[in-house]
Amino acid sequence: MSDLAAAEHPPDGHGRREALKRVAVALRHGGVGFALAGGYAGWALGGPEPENDVDFVVAEAEAGRAAEVLAEAGLDVRQPPEDWLFKVYSDGALVDVLFRLAGEPVDEELLARAGEQEVLSVQMPVLDATDLLIGKLAALNEHACDLSKVLPTARALREKIDWSRAEAATAWNDIAVACLFLLRRIGVAPAVEHEVTPER
Repeated sequence: MSDLAAAEHPPDGHGRREALKRVAVALRHGGVGFALAGGYAGWALGGPEPENDVDFVVAEAEAGRAAEVLAEAGLDVRQPPEDWLFKVYSDGALVDVLFRLAGEPVDEELLARAGEQEVLSVQMPVLDATDLLIGKLAALNEHACDLSKVLPTARALREKIDWSRAEAATAWNDIAVACLFLLRRIGVAPAVEHEVTPER
């Protein structure tokens, strides 16, 4: 399906879920380390199903091989102008494969924290809930501070999040700090017990 046709007839949830499975199976069969990320990782962990595209992460060092593996599996792989991801199309459904999150390279340590679980009858690693929240918080800035992208995930996964680690990992970002303050005020995040030292 062309980009224009995909825009005129965007895939429904079924189309996105089929694309998710196809990409996960191809990466696993190709021996590429990966994890489900973004809104669908939140959904797999108990959050609401998103209405946008599917996200996966791969280590930056493996990005080229991941693209080759997916192309060999018959998927339409494209490199956009951005230098932190590539895009994969499956019957009009878009899958973003990211190798940097908020400017930081995806590494093996991040992937090692992903938990293996069954998603849509396919075994795959899913990004850790804390790392998922950290990625959303770190992406906030004065030009992109839509808290509606953070709140549903934080509320749904709050029992699975290491809030101290999330605070420390994003203390350098004033917008993230403000978001965490709001999450504490509305009872989603626990009250902070001590001043957090930024990790960066």
